[in-house]
Amino acid sequence: MWGFLRVSVLIICSLFFTTAFGQRVAPRQNPQPTPRVEDKDVVKISTNLIQVDATVLDKNGKIVSGLTADDFEIYENNKKQQITNFSFVELQPDRSTDAAITVKPNKNAPSIPSVPGQLHPEQVHRTLALVVDDLGLSFGSMGAVKSALKKFVDEQMQPGDLVAIIRTSKGSGVSQQFTSDKRMLYAAIEKLRWYPAGRAGISVFQSVDPSDFGAAGSATAAQNPRTPPEIIEMENRSTAETVASQKQFSEFRQDIFAVGTLGAVNYVVKGIRDLPGRKAVVLFSDGFGLYDLDNGIKKPNPRLMDNFQRLAELANRSSVIIYTIDARGMVVPMVDAQDSFEDFIRSGSRVVDQFGADRSTELYETQQGLKALAEQTGGFAVINNNDLGKGIERVLNDQKGYYLLGYRPDSETFDPKKARFHKLTVKLKRPELHVRYRSGFFGVKDEDMSSAPKTPRQQILTALTSPFSSGDIDLRLTSLFASDAQTGTFMRSLVYVDGGGLKFSEEADGWQEATFDIVSVIVGDNGTVVDEVSRTETIKAKGDILREIREKGFVATITVPIKKPGGYQLRVVMRDTATSRIGSANQFIEVPNLKENHLALSGIVIERYGAKKPEETSSTKQFQSDEERDNARRYFHGGDTIRFDFSTYNAKTDKATKPHLVMQYIVYRDGKEIFISPEKDLNASQQSNLQSIDTSGVFDLGKKMPPGDYVLQVIVKDLLVGEKGQIATQWTDFEIIP
Repeated sequence: MWGFLRVSVLIICSLFFTTAFGQRVAPRQNPQPTPRVEDKDVVKISTNLIQVDATVLDKNGKIVSGLTADDFEIYENNKKQQITNFSFVELQPDRSTDAAITVKPNKNAPSIPSVPGQLHPEQVHRTLALVVDDLGLSFGSMGAVKSALKKFVDEQMQPGDLVAIIRTSKGSGVSQQFTSDKRMLYAAIEKLRWYPAGRAGISVFQSVDPSDFGAAGSATAAQNPRTPPEIIEMENRSTAETVASQKQFSEFRQDIFAVGTLGAVNYVVKGIRDLPGRKAVVLFSDGFGLYDLDNGIKKPNPRLMDNFQRLAELANRSSVIIYTIDARGMVVPMVDAQDSFEDFIRSGSRVVDQFGADRSTELYETQQGLKALAEQTGGFAVINNNDLGKGIERVLNDQKGYYLLGYRPDSETFDPKKARFHKLTVKLKRPELHVRYRSGFFGVKDEDMSSAPKTPRQQILTALTSPFSSGDIDLRLTSLFASDAQTGTFMRSLVYVDGGGLKFSEEADGWQEATFDIVSVIVGDNGTVVDEVSRTETIKAKGDILREIREKGFVATITVPIKKPGGYQLRVVMRDTATSRIGSANQFIEVPNLKENHLALSGIVIERYGAKKPEETSSTKQFQSDEERDNARRYFHGGDTIRFDFSTYNAKTDKATKPHLVMQYIVYRDGKEIFISPEKDLNASQQSNLQSIDTSGVFDLGKKMPPGDYVLQVIVKDLLVGEKGQIATQWTDFEIIP
C-alpha cells in the first residue's frame, strides 16, 4: 500500500534545478467560443410523454434534414399516435476546440505526440463505446480491428468525442475509461490481444476433418483392406457418436461465450447511459447466432434470446444506439489451409458441398445476430466489408443528426397488470427516404427504473467512475512521473482541495474541524484497478491557519511507486460528511520504460515565478505557500510570470560525457498554437547528475490573454542521436482566470 494524504507543508523532491531563460507569451489571436446548442433529451418514457429518436437517410445513405412532423407517422402496437413533440437535432463537432494537435517544431523534425485539450461535459457531442469482442474474435480479426481503431484515433476522432475502447473479457470500470485523451486510447489499443480461451480460433472457422461429415475414408480401420466389415461399422459408429458429442459441447461453449458478449455489452450500456452527448456502442465481433436447428427446424435459443431482449430494452431506454461490425470482412466459406484439404478431395464432392453449405449457414446465422442487435436499437450492421475503417466512418456519419418524435401515451401503456413490451413503428410519407428507429419499450416508467445514488458509498462510486470532475468541492489534481536512484520510478500527485467547500464545526477553545471521506484509485490502461485507498480524514485548525485553509485551500501529496511502464489514471474523490458534497478529479499519466534508454521527460511542475513563500513570523505563520498551491491548482492571471520545471532522462553523452540537449516550448489555447519559443541549448553538461538533467523555464503571460484553458508543451531534442535527433515531449494544462 502506498502513502496517502498528509495535510502538511508540501515538500517537492529536488528533481528540479535551474537553467532558466525568459520569454514573453503574447497571444496571436483571441478566439471566441462557439455557442453550443442546448442539449436535448433523447429517449423519454413517462406517463406524459413517449419520445424516441429516428434517423432518416436518402438512397445514398446520407442524413436527411428539413422534414416536418407531417412527414412522419408513429405507431404503438400498430395503433397510430398523434405526434405532439417534434424536432431535429444536428450534431456538428465544435471546431473551436481541437481535441489534439500534432506539432513539428521544424520541417526536419520527427512528429511530436499529440497534446490533448480539456473536454468538459457541456462540450461532449458524441459518446462512443468501441467494444472489442475478444470473447468472439479470431486471431486474424483482432489484427484487423486494431488497425481500424488506430485509424479512428489518428484520423476520424473529432473534437467533442468522448471515447472508450473496451474488451468484452475485461468489462470492469466502463465509464472511467471514457476520455478525449488520445494517449489513453492508444494505450488501450496496444493492450488488445487475441483471447485463446474465447469462442473463436486462429481462423474465422474452426478446422474440421472429413470424418465430421460422415466420410469414412479418413477412418483408421477403413483404410486397412483386411479389416472386417463389422469392425469398420463399429468404428464409424463410434466416430459419429464422438463427433456428435464434440459438436454438442462446441455449441454449448459458443452459447456461453455469446451470452458473455451480450452481458458485457449490457454492462457497457449501463455504464454510459448517464454520460452526455449522442451515445453509441460499436461492437466489433465475429458474430453470434440466436437460433438453434432442431431436426432441421430453426428455433430461438432461449439462453441467448433472453439476454438479447434485455440488452435491446436497456439500450433503447438508455438512448444508446448499438452498431455492429463483422470483423471477419468478406469471407469465402470453403475449405482452407487449416482443414484436411487432401482428405476432403478424396471424400468426394458430396462431402465438400455439405462442408461449404454448413459454413455458409454458420456465416449467415452469426451475421444475422449482429444485424438483429443493431436493428433493434436503431443502428445498423456492417458486414462483408474488409475495410473496417470505412465501417467506423459510416457509424460516425450516421451520428450527425436525428429527429425526436414524441406522443402522449394512453392509460394502458403503464398498467402494471398489463406490463408488456410495446412495439414502435415509425413510417415516412416519402417513399424515397429510409427511416431507422428503436424497436419499442417495456411499460415501465423511467422514474421507476432509475436509481439515483443515495448512500455515501454510492455517491463516491458514481463520482469515482465518472470521466468528468465534480464541482461541488473544487478538487484539482497534478500527477507527475519521475525517477531517482533511491526511490526508483514513481508517480507523485499533488491534490488541491478548496477549503471553502468543507463545513467546519465549532469545537472547544476556538478550534474548528471538518471531516471528509476520501478515496483514491490507480487504474491501469485496461480499466482495471491497480491500487486503491479509502479513508476518513479530519482537519482541525483555528485562527490564521483556519482562515488560510478556508480562503486559499490546502495541498496534499500522494506518492505511488510504479512497478512497470504503461498508462495509468489516478482518480481522487472527496465527500464532505456534514453536507454530502462531492469533489472529484482524475488525470492520466504515461510512464515510459526508462530501461530502453530512450529519451524521456518527467512530469512538469508549473507555478507563478516569485510566488509568496510561507511567512515565518510567529503571529502570521503561513500553513502552505502560494507556490505550493500553484503547483497543484495551475490557476494564473494574465500578466503573471510562469516558471516550469522538469527532468530529462537517458540523454546520450559523447566521448567527453557532454550531452547536447535543446529545449523548445509551445503554448496552446483551444488546441491552437498561440506561442512557440525558439530552441534553446540546455547547457546540461554543467550538471553533476547526467542521469537526471533538471531544467527550468520562465515565460510571461500576456495581460490581454483571455480566461480559459491552456496547454504548455515542452519538447526536448537530443542532438547526439542521429541527424534529426531523438525527441521527447511532455505537457501540462493550466487555466487563466479573471
